[in-house]
Amino acid sequence: MLDINFIRNNKELVEAAIQKKRLDLDLDELLEVDGKRRELKTAADEGRAKKNKLSDQIPQAGDEERQRLIEESTHLKKEMQEVEDELKEVQQEWQALMLRVPNIPDMSVPDGKDEEDNLELKTWGEKPAFDFAPKDHVELMKEKGLADFERGTKVHGFRGYFLKGEGARLSWAIWNYARDFFTQKDFEEFLVPAIVRKQYLYGTGHLPAEADDLYETQDGDYLSGTAEVPMMAYHADEILDKSELPKRYLAFSPCYRREAGSHGKDTKGLIRVHEFYKLEQVMLCEASHEESVKWHEELNRNTEGFIESLGIPYRTVLNCGGDLGLGQVKKYDIELWVPLEEKYREISSASYFHDFQTRRFNIRYKDSDGKTRYAHSLNATAIPTPRILVSLIENFQNEDGSIQIPEVLQPYMSKNVIK
Repeated sequence: MLDINFIRNNKELVEAAIQKKRLDLDLDELLEVDGKRRELKTAADEGRAKKNKLSDQIPQAGDEERQRLIEESTHLKKEMQEVEDELKEVQQEWQALMLRVPNIPDMSVPDGKDEEDNLELKTWGEKPAFDFAPKDHVELMKEKGLADFERGTKVHGFRGYFLKGEGARLSWAIWNYARDFFTQKDFEEFLVPAIVRKQYLYGTGHLPAEADDLYETQDGDYLSGTAEVPMMAYHADEILDKSELPKRYLAFSPCYRREAGSHGKDTKGLIRVHEFYKLEQVMLCEASHEESVKWHEELNRNTEGFIESLGIPYRTVLNCGGDLGLGQVKKYDIELWVPLEEKYREISSASYFHDFQTRRFNIRYKDSDGKTRYAHSLNATAIPTPRILVSLIENFQNEDGSIQIPEVLQPYMSKNVIK
């Protein structure tokens, strides 16, 4: 969340951010409501001060004066109640509008409407040139008994799946290797709750915009779509010491997404599923743009290095304004090559937010001068399963239908090929 004083003093900059992120928000409406809110708050404060003054005068007044003061106090109380009721209503309207104000994108973020306008920064790896007719991951996984999509649909419904046998073992191998790979980079490991309170999804910016894509419980809580949410909530309403920063967390969790906006897209296989598992990198650092940029590059490079160690061809893109989330200042996507689709598919996102999220979570720290500041937050996918299996299986298939296991995963599988 942006500070309201910043919004008032930088209206043109915020309006440019709204336009660049392709959002529908009338900033003039917010500022008008804010003006009314401030007027009512001033009136309420003045009324309370006047009432306190009357309360101090009543005990010392004579009978006639006391009666007049009591009547005036009673009348003032009624007026104040009307003001406070209106203030409460305006405050709610103001809060709803404030939750829709986007963060300011970095100057390096390209203009664009959606993912088609993202800017390719690099490609890595050699795409496989098959001298036989390759198969897609669905066919291969069915043939090798790695997955059961039919029973997955029977049990779960649309987009359901079972991983089984060596398909399940391959997922465990990826998790265990990823844990070993990323913890070498000084992360603290976490297993986190998947059920989170509604307020924390507002904190990360997933609500209200993504309400249709989230699973809500009967108690008004939500199933989280990423470990970013519980890890940000971990330090909610806390004041840290500067010496504790940066906080570096590697969090593993089941994740849930309804994929509400993707009906008719990727209906087969493991590209879009409702439940999956993900290792997430989450960081809190000092309130410094330079620090955020430095750690953002590192987090993204961590995932690039992980993908390179598997030997899967990929590309990294810089997301355009229209493909940024509400709170993101800048975001990279890493996309893996999917041979049978002849296209790259997103596997990871790395973002930084400045203090957009930490203001909502009230996460602060004491700097060297004892001043309290809001920390900066960042996050990046380490790796999600089962989506990575799509590229891994298709890129490493052999003519006889077997699947070569990447060398780094072989110790975790105790074999080098799935036959």
